Amino acid sequence: MTEADLPEVMAIERAMFPLDAWSEGMMRGELADQPRTRHYVVAVADGRIVAYAGLACAADQADVQTIAVLREHQGTGVGGAMLTELLAEARRRGAREIFLEVRADNAQARGVYQHFGFEEIGIRRRYYDDGTDAIMMRRKLDG
Repeated sequence: MTEADLPEVMAIERAMFPLDAWSEGMMRGELADQPRTRHYVVAVADGRIVAYAGLACAADQADVQTIAVLREHQGTGVGGAMLTELLAEARRRGAREIFLEVRADNAQARGVYQHFGFEEIGIRRRYYDDGTDAIMMRRKLDG
């Protein structure tokens, strides 16, 4: 992902996360740390961005910062491909485990993460702006 992608990315961000969307400034801040501690990617179909994902990595720990897939592309494997890329990048950077938070009310995303070997390790009460809890998840990474 580059700054040139931000108009499309921010439109997806607002559409997919209407209650707690990141600001463009927050996204620019993430991109400013590429490639030092961040890795952001986009998926393109029919000439437009349909998904994006981001990773933060420091020392032997990585965090999935965000994954968003337009509704009409969910269930097509795009989200899994994005997560696969983040896992591969975390390994390339020497991470031994990767963490994420997911909305407690997002059963579809939780199922995807469990399919990819993430385990629930805790709850962050009222983590999201609307008061929804976040489920904390972790996956240990092999070499």
